[in-house]
Amino acid sequence: MKRAPPSTTSEPAPKKPRPTPPSDFPAPPPSLDTSSSTEWTRVEKRKAKKISKSSTSASLNPPTFAYSASELRKRKDAVTISEVRDLALHCIADAPPAGWARLENKANVKGAVVLLVPGLTHDVLGLAKPPTNPTACPHLPVSVPLEIAASTSGDDVMEEEGDEERKEEKAARLGGVPFISRTFSHALPTRAPGDNTRMHSVLAEFLSAPVTGEEKKRRTLARIQGERENSTKGAEQYVLSVQDMLENGYPLPRALSDAHQPEDEADWIESPTVSDGEEAEVYALDCEMCVTSRGKELARLSVLRVDRNNGEAKVVYDTHVLPGAPITDYLTRFSGITPQSLENCTTTLRDVQSKLLELLTPRPDTRSPILLGHSLESDLCALKLRHGRCIDTALIYHHPRGRPLKPGLAWLTRKWCGREIQARGEGGHDPEEDARACAELLRRKIENGPGFGTFKTDTEPIFERIARAKNGSVRTAAVDRNPAQGFAARASTATPAANDAAVCAGVIDAVRTCHGFVFGRFTELADALGWVTPKPTDPTVPSDPPPPPTLKEALTNLNARLAEIHAALPPRTALIVMSGHSDPREMSKLSARRLAFEAHQRAAAAKSMQRPAGLPPKPANPFVMPSGVDIGSKADSVAGAEKTGEGEEELVPSWTASDARALEEAVAHARRGLLFLGFKN
Repeated sequence: MKRAPPSTTSEPAPKKPRPTPPSDFPAPPPSLDTSSSTEWTRVEKRKAKKISKSSTSASLNPPTFAYSASELRKRKDAVTISEVRDLALHCIADAPPAGWARLENKANVKGAVVLLVPGLTHDVLGLAKPPTNPTACPHLPVSVPLEIAASTSGDDVMEEEGDEERKEEKAARLGGVPFISRTFSHALPTRAPGDNTRMHSVLAEFLSAPVTGEEKKRRTLARIQGERENSTKGAEQYVLSVQDMLENGYPLPRALSDAHQPEDEADWIESPTVSDGEEAEVYALDCEMCVTSRGKELARLSVLRVDRNNGEAKVVYDTHVLPGAPITDYLTRFSGITPQSLENCTTTLRDVQSKLLELLTPRPDTRSPILLGHSLESDLCALKLRHGRCIDTALIYHHPRGRPLKPGLAWLTRKWCGREIQARGEGGHDPEEDARACAELLRRKIENGPGFGTFKTDTEPIFERIARAKNGSVRTAAVDRNPAQGFAARASTATPAANDAAVCAGVIDAVRTCHGFVFGRFTELADALGWVTPKPTDPTVPSDPPPPPTLKEALTNLNARLAEIHAALPPRTALIVMSGHSDPREMSKLSARRLAFEAHQRAAAAKSMQRPAGLPPKPANPFVMPSGVDIGSKADSVAGAEKTGEGEEELVPSWTASDARALEEAVAHARRGLLFLGFKN
């Protein structure tokens, strides 16, 4: 063992002069005397050192995802979309950890970007098919090949020639999406929401989150307090707030908001808004529209005055309206409008607006009248009317699956009033009947209280959950076709995007402006595969829409956009890509057949009730076809033809047990999806 050196006594070495603060540090506050103290310098250097140390530690311990094969083997079904949502909430909010996937170094997560890309299937990406062996687990992650060799032979690029079959396999021969192969090692099978006979919205499932227990308690107390305060307010308690009207696309008076600025501003009118005074009148209204060369325009209006004492409604104005442009579709099956209805009509939209202003102008010392309707914003837009005091039965009553889904008026009337409306079949709707149903729904709501007609869904937009969990410190963004309506409206930034290029630009802009959670949806690949079919009666769809991109163009564009988004991500940002579902076309076709068959059965049952008493009714068994019908003689949508009294053939839809089994198989296939998890490290 070495000996210790002898101790020596000497003068202490002089201290080195302390350095001056660097230029990028803030100067000390005026109250500090720095002539003989360097405390401010030490504090700032300590902060910089702490930040540097924290950044180094995060870089050395990046967050990662890891699947749990043992947990996945125990599952009966694949991972659901709601579980993917909960994993995203675990990354940046307050959700508990998932059992099927582990997140390591959660504290170092910087943000999360979620992309919904329908069309990413096993065939498109060249992945192994799900196992059919009953002893194999179909829920385990599938290895993603490093590269798919693109074929250049003419036989492999047949999608240009309009061959719609097997497009997904052709996408793999075109090279698939190389970004997925380079970025992710595994793809996890997922399951879309729904049941055996239908698939629910993947978008709504992901963007709605369960309410926490603490939030449930707060809402219950607020509801009880609100019921006490509004017990004597009658209809006034259901008048929509400005925020509710903005979120649901209402055209507000300029005194309340400048958000609504239409191009045809000169054609709009605005009623006075007075919120103080005696109780106001309530007018229930409903409009029917037809399609003209300028889009949907007003064709009929019914206005009913609702009695404040007994809730009865009496017609005060009912008229057909001559549109201001040539009619291209009367929409008779919805509106009940026919060419004969407007043959001698001379009433114009300006005449209707003058009458409405007369009804909606408040009397002295009286509040502005209340307009009542169902999804009233569409009626106000057709009337080109701004009114600030409205009640909407689609909002004060709830959809069974929660908001932002809105219940239909016919369903509400059947559920809460116990009667049928809109039962005229091809004859369309009666606006007076619909307005009267709204008046009855409001009366029942006032009699039974605010809780009447609501459901305990206990869900909320995912964006509200994130904001509340982090006290608003995490900014959220949604980039989609129409994010201003639905769950996406609750995001800090809701960016509309007309196409996938705009979605890509919006996601990148949100990432660069420090949004901690970003959601975007790409639809070009699904469009190229033939999955997207716009509604023919939608006036926003042009009569000659541009052709969808070719499959090769869609794959190339998607690959470039995913790579561009990935390059813009900050380090330690989660990138979650999911397809949501598979090809839904066979499911949609069979569902349409079933609905047509059920509608035919209902019509036949109603007709049998009107038959003479001496004639026996036709059988109502759905599997008993009328006599003389050959099941195999027609195509998919019809089972045969039955002679009518005039000698014409009436096509009779069919639905058999084999069709029901085929629908269940098609739904099970459509609900399959893929999930890709990773971090930008």
